[in-house]
Amino acid sequence: MSEKQTLAERKLSREDKFAGRILTVHVDTVALPNGETALREVADHPGGVAVLALDGDNRVLTVTQYRYPFGRTLLEIPAGKLDHPGEDPYEAGLRELREETGAVPGRYESLGRILPSPGCYGETLHLYLARDLRMEEQHLDEDEFLKVERVPFEEMAGRCLSGEIEDAKTVAAVLKAKILLNL
Repeated sequence: MSEKQTLAERKLSREDKFAGRILTVHVDTVALPNGETALREVADHPGGVAVLALDGDNRVLTVTQYRYPFGRTLLEIPAGKLDHPGEDPYEAGLRELREETGAVPGRYESLGRILPSPGCYGETLHLYLARDLRMEEQHLDEDEFLKVERVPFEEMAGRCLSGEIEDAKTVAAVLKAKILLNL
């Protein structure tokens, strides 16, 4: 491929397949850089947030919840979707942390963004680090069932590295925080 060629694909047409509460799915026909065409199946998502919350003893507030697509429970950091287009991810992260765990941080900072599965899933996940926690009452959604635990940070990092924790947002946030905080 020469320097003047692009890797970009150009959408030729779109066929909407499904519009749900959380996802929309469409199939696009695209023109490839070599002039051929291909189909791209895309699931669009409004975006989400995830918060790595550390207490004063360097323990991570985690939630264990049943994840239907995998048929099992997963240990994760608190997270949720943006409620509406244009919602501020910073504020959404604070909301989700408080709703799921009851924690309100004194210090709160961005850990950046990740694209969980960019081959077919149009979601941007915003990651945050919360510290100096004050605990209040949690406010779960009526269809939300989870268990909150505190796991030592070093144990979380080890479980992420060993593959025991598979949730992408949790792995990314823990490893980013490990480097950022030199833990």
